[in-house]
Amino acid sequence: MFSKCFREGVVGGFIAIGPVQSLYFKKIQHGGALMNVVKVRDLVAFSPEKLKKVPLFDTDNFFCDVYCLEPGQSQKVHSHEGSDKVYYILEGKGKVTIGTEEREMTADEITLAPSGLDHGVVNHTNEKLVMLVFMAPKP
Repeated sequence: MFSKCFREGVVGGFIAIGPVQSLYFKKIQHGGALMNVVKVRDLVAFSPEKLKKVPLFDTDNFFCDVYCLEPGQSQKVHSHEGSDKVYYILEGKGKVTIGTEEREMTADEITLAPSGLDHGVVNHTNEKLVMLVFMAPKP
């Protein structure tokens, strides 16, 4: 369904059409029975300016993104009232803040930022950081 130089297929309830670096999405209607399978590592992309968020799935109730952080990049500490967020580290290390606690997390570690608690992440290393981020309900 996906190739390395051109993608056309279903990604998270959207139809993805375009070259790898410039996917665009068209919402598909519920009722079409589709199982969306995404090869996450093929969609990892970085930006030299700031944290790059790559959408994988996006519905009215939920989203799942890949966050790609170059060394020194961050997601500022913020909160969402009424929504929980999950951070799962795929590659690298990052300092994750939840509430008043900050911890270094590494590959294959996961944590939850419950609704209303401040949360954010910093790539404090000299290596790239890749993480899955899930949020529900969508703010």
